[in-house]
Amino acid sequence: MVNSTSYDVIIIGSGLGGLECGTILSRHGLKVLVLERQIQPGGCMQSYKRKDCVFDTGLHYVGGLGKGQTLYPVFKYLGLLDLPWTHLDEDAFDTITIAGETFSFAEGYERFAEKMSERFPAEKEALFEYVDMLRRADEVQLLALTEDVPPESSLTDKLFSTNAYDWLHEKFHDELLINVLSGTSLKMELKKDTLPLFTFSHGNSGFIQSSWRLDGDGNMLVQKLVDEIKKYGGEVLCNTEVIELVEKEGRIVTALCANGKQYSAETFICNTHPVVTCSLVKESTMMRGIYKKRITRLQNTFGMFTCSLKIKNGSIPNFNHNKFVYEKANVWELSEEDHEGMGILITNPKENSLDILTPMLWSECQQWENTTVGHRGEDYRAMKAAKAERCVALAETVIPGLRDAIEEIYTSTPLTYRDYNLTPEGSAYGIRKDCTAPMMTILTPRTPIPNLLMTGQNLMLHGLHGVTMTTLFTCAEILGREPIRKIINNVE
Repeated sequence: MVNSTSYDVIIIGSGLGGLECGTILSRHGLKVLVLERQIQPGGCMQSYKRKDCVFDTGLHYVGGLGKGQTLYPVFKYLGLLDLPWTHLDEDAFDTITIAGETFSFAEGYERFAEKMSERFPAEKEALFEYVDMLRRADEVQLLALTEDVPPESSLTDKLFSTNAYDWLHEKFHDELLINVLSGTSLKMELKKDTLPLFTFSHGNSGFIQSSWRLDGDGNMLVQKLVDEIKKYGGEVLCNTEVIELVEKEGRIVTALCANGKQYSAETFICNTHPVVTCSLVKESTMMRGIYKKRITRLQNTFGMFTCSLKIKNGSIPNFNHNKFVYEKANVWELSEEDHEGMGILITNPKENSLDILTPMLWSECQQWENTTVGHRGEDYRAMKAAKAERCVALAETVIPGLRDAIEEIYTSTPLTYRDYNLTPEGSAYGIRKDCTAPMMTILTPRTPIPNLLMTGQNLMLHGLHGVTMTTLFTCAEILGREPIRKIINNVE
């Protein structure tokens, strides 16, 4: 017997965007169901355990969480401020080691510019213009949410069509400073020809406002959102894979699952890659082939190689910041298939664990694309071991004695992300944004099917901050603009 249950909103995928949408919509009285194909919710926000050590997959730190800053009112509304957040070092929340020298990022727009100008005094005026641009960029995303204009109208803003690489070179004369300012780029993807200034600024602005880490693992954040959804009458079902969204008379009416169950709703939200969303709609009079081809042809950002280390207790000094380390001075080369150079992000330690991340192109693991987790062969394991060795060697240049402190090493590649999260090419930051074609690569929540929406990092902005902002745009399509204004303005 086939079960059929009706809801106001069905959300496919329980990544951050899906859970945030579920929380907001449930709190507004809608009957919400979240369907997740994996055995636990969270997507890239979830954590995993190896022996007695817990590692995060995507949640390492977050920016703009201070009172009066962009993320604060939204996290307050979602109940996430109740979690144990720890403030990173105000004088050095990030350090960037490049060309044999280490630079510190200070918190606060003016302090950041002032501190950086101590090392680059000739660029002081330009540095203050830089942080002013970051501030304005942060305001752009809120403008579209709080003003009576459709979200896509903000996408024509100059920040989206301006090339970040060109802007930096027009503003600054010191090449080293340009690379330092770009040094936290492992939170995005630096492409000289295409990276929009807005995407670049978004990857820096919130963190300069203030930077925070969760004193615990990412599952705490996931579980909090799941609990909020259930508190307001919603449901989250795991191990329930949606295999088709059935359209009737120009609207999606049913989510058909692999276990044979069917769920109907007035509105559907896909927290999946747009390519996956399109593949779920098998037959449609609204979503035509030309739309699907356009989505399929969009390029994806690079993936990440993650080297998760179990560390002997007390074996390395604690540090309350993240470390970015580069083998070469030009950080923009990492996205140009420069396999001779490497850049890594070392996250601040949590108890006896430490993560090292480095960009990994799909071409580096493509020969194993037809394999599955745990069955990729000895060549794959050897490749991962060699890459992990390079990561540890580079990390040890800023953490002396790291190698001797390691008890266990666990690694993952873009193939891992692809298989667990259905992300094409294991992309770390979703669809690549292109300043030469912003309207093609920056997507709105709407699809050609009026009651099928999208959310998540593939649309407008990536990262925890960006996904949260995108969530508000998606929810505004259902609730209207006024409830979103109230969330942002912290009005109950």
